[in-house]
Amino acid sequence: MTRRFQRFAGTDSERLADLNQLATLPAETDIVLAVRGGYGVSRLLEHIDFSRLGASFRARPQIICGHSDFTAFQLGLLAQCGTITFSGPMLAGNFGAEEMDEYTWRHFWRALSEPELALSWENDAPAMQTSGTVWGGNLAMLISLVGTPFLPQIDGGILVVEDINEHPFRVERMLLQLYHAGILSRQKAIILGSFNGTTTTDYDAGYTFEEMRKTLQQRLNIPVLSGLPFGHEPQTVTLPLGAFGELVHDGVTSRLTLSGQPVLR
Repeated sequence: MTRRFQRFAGTDSERLADLNQLATLPAETDIVLAVRGGYGVSRLLEHIDFSRLGASFRARPQIICGHSDFTAFQLGLLAQCGTITFSGPMLAGNFGAEEMDEYTWRHFWRALSEPELALSWENDAPAMQTSGTVWGGNLAMLISLVGTPFLPQIDGGILVVEDINEHPFRVERMLLQLYHAGILSRQKAIILGSFNGTTTTDYDAGYTFEEMRKTLQQRLNIPVLSGLPFGHEPQTVTLPLGAFGELVHDGVTSRLTLSGQPVLR
């Protein structure tokens, strides 16, 4: 894309038209991919025609995929329309890489073609089992929607979050905001995806991401799992936001089975 205005991929009006035009896509369109993240969706949210988009997607479900800043649009669709979208690889950073990660590629196509999608990963946590609506995405963008009509009001859900270049204390602060807002206590489980791009120092004196997770776990009466390869990394799963999920952890391996998401026709 060569169109540009300041740091954005066009003026607000141009970018808004791009999003609203998703309601009039030709019938042969199978997949809509975000090009990249950054910043910009927040400037558009109150002007997006969610009602028209929701009606279009109910009549003809679409595969819409992206992450990072795109999370705001995805959560807005889920909140306003109940539309399921996919948090996963994007055109520039993933598909446009010199060599796309094979795991990411394979899981992307599995997610878009399997009505019942199962993924598993290892982490150290007590055995548990639960189910609920899977939602979340980029943590910073989710936080930016608290108190707005664009944050889904989900009770009994499985919240999956990720971010990049955020020190563990910043991640803790954002998660505590969700805790103080009463959002975490309404969930059945929390899954922490990839949180890379930062390092601890001597000043942290043993304060690590895992210590942060333990601190959060002590405050909550629900499981807080980690280790899912999901987010701003070359290797990532593709996760349907708004799908139904069944989460089982046997003490060593976690397994999340997802259903109800749109798949390729």
